[in-house]
Amino acid sequence: KYFFILSKIITFAIYLLVMKKYFLVFSILIFLFSSCSEYQKLLKSTDIELKYNKAIEYFNNGDFARATTLFEDISSYYRGTDRSEDILNFLGQSYLGQKDYYTASNYYQTYLKSYPKGRYAENAKFLVGYCYYKDSPDPRLDQTATYQAIASFQEFLDLYPESNKVPQVNKLLDELHDKLAYKYYMNARLYYNLGNYMGNNYLSAVITAQNALKKYPSSSYRDDLSFLILQAKFAQAQQSILAKKEERYQDTIDEYYSYINEFPNGKFKKQANNIFNDCKKAINLK
Repeated sequence: KYFFILSKIITFAIYLLVMKKYFLVFSILIFLFSSCSEYQKLLKSTDIELKYNKAIEYFNNGDFARATTLFEDISSYYRGTDRSEDILNFLGQSYLGQKDYYTASNYYQTYLKSYPKGRYAENAKFLVGYCYYKDSPDPRLDQTATYQAIASFQEFLDLYPESNKVPQVNKLLDELHDKLAYKYYMNARLYYNLGNYMGNNYLSAVITAQNALKKYPSSSYRDDLSFLILQAKFAQAQQSILAKKEERYQDTIDEYYSYINEFPNGKFKKQANNIFNDCKKAINLK
């Protein structure tokens, strides 16, 4: 009898939990339906002031999709007024909130053309560069957005050298430069791997890596690029005709000294020392 009563209590408890769950789902559905219904009525409304206020409300609540729809709907009505500046800024922020960086950038650029000295001009200029930065792809892909981000950030630094965003901009610029340096490194590494296939690709590897070091002297890939130059020169010396071997081994030794002076404790120190010793043996140096 005791277990029978206990089982009834458990069954009833489960029933209440299930019903509560269904009630919760039903309540959410009712809320969503009423919310959508309210929003549809708002879209059809001719009350521009109401739409403007609701758009700001949606924006503040993080509902950027509805906010953008309403702001775009009323933007032409407010064109030429004080609110037009605010609406363009809201539209840029709303698309940024949706991670639509391309559209956000377009709105910020439109804002800057319309209000070059406006209230949000400094932030808009920064965010144009930031949107390009966010759209900057993997180093293996086309880097147009990366170059656009760099150009935009440089313009920002020229226009607002005293801005409190300068440290952040410099940090983002370093990251973008590093990405481009890495792309150079990958290209140089590709040349190195091709070796003497259809030409002297070791020389191409050296030139590509040297160009990267000139363009991005502070890159975090400086060690990698410098060692790749040493590797390529060594490989070229090994595979040279006899008449050029000694000269190229000596050039590799000179490159070794350049590398080890800059990176006395570099991550490729052991490999570099091995290359140096092999070069000395090849030309009978003590």
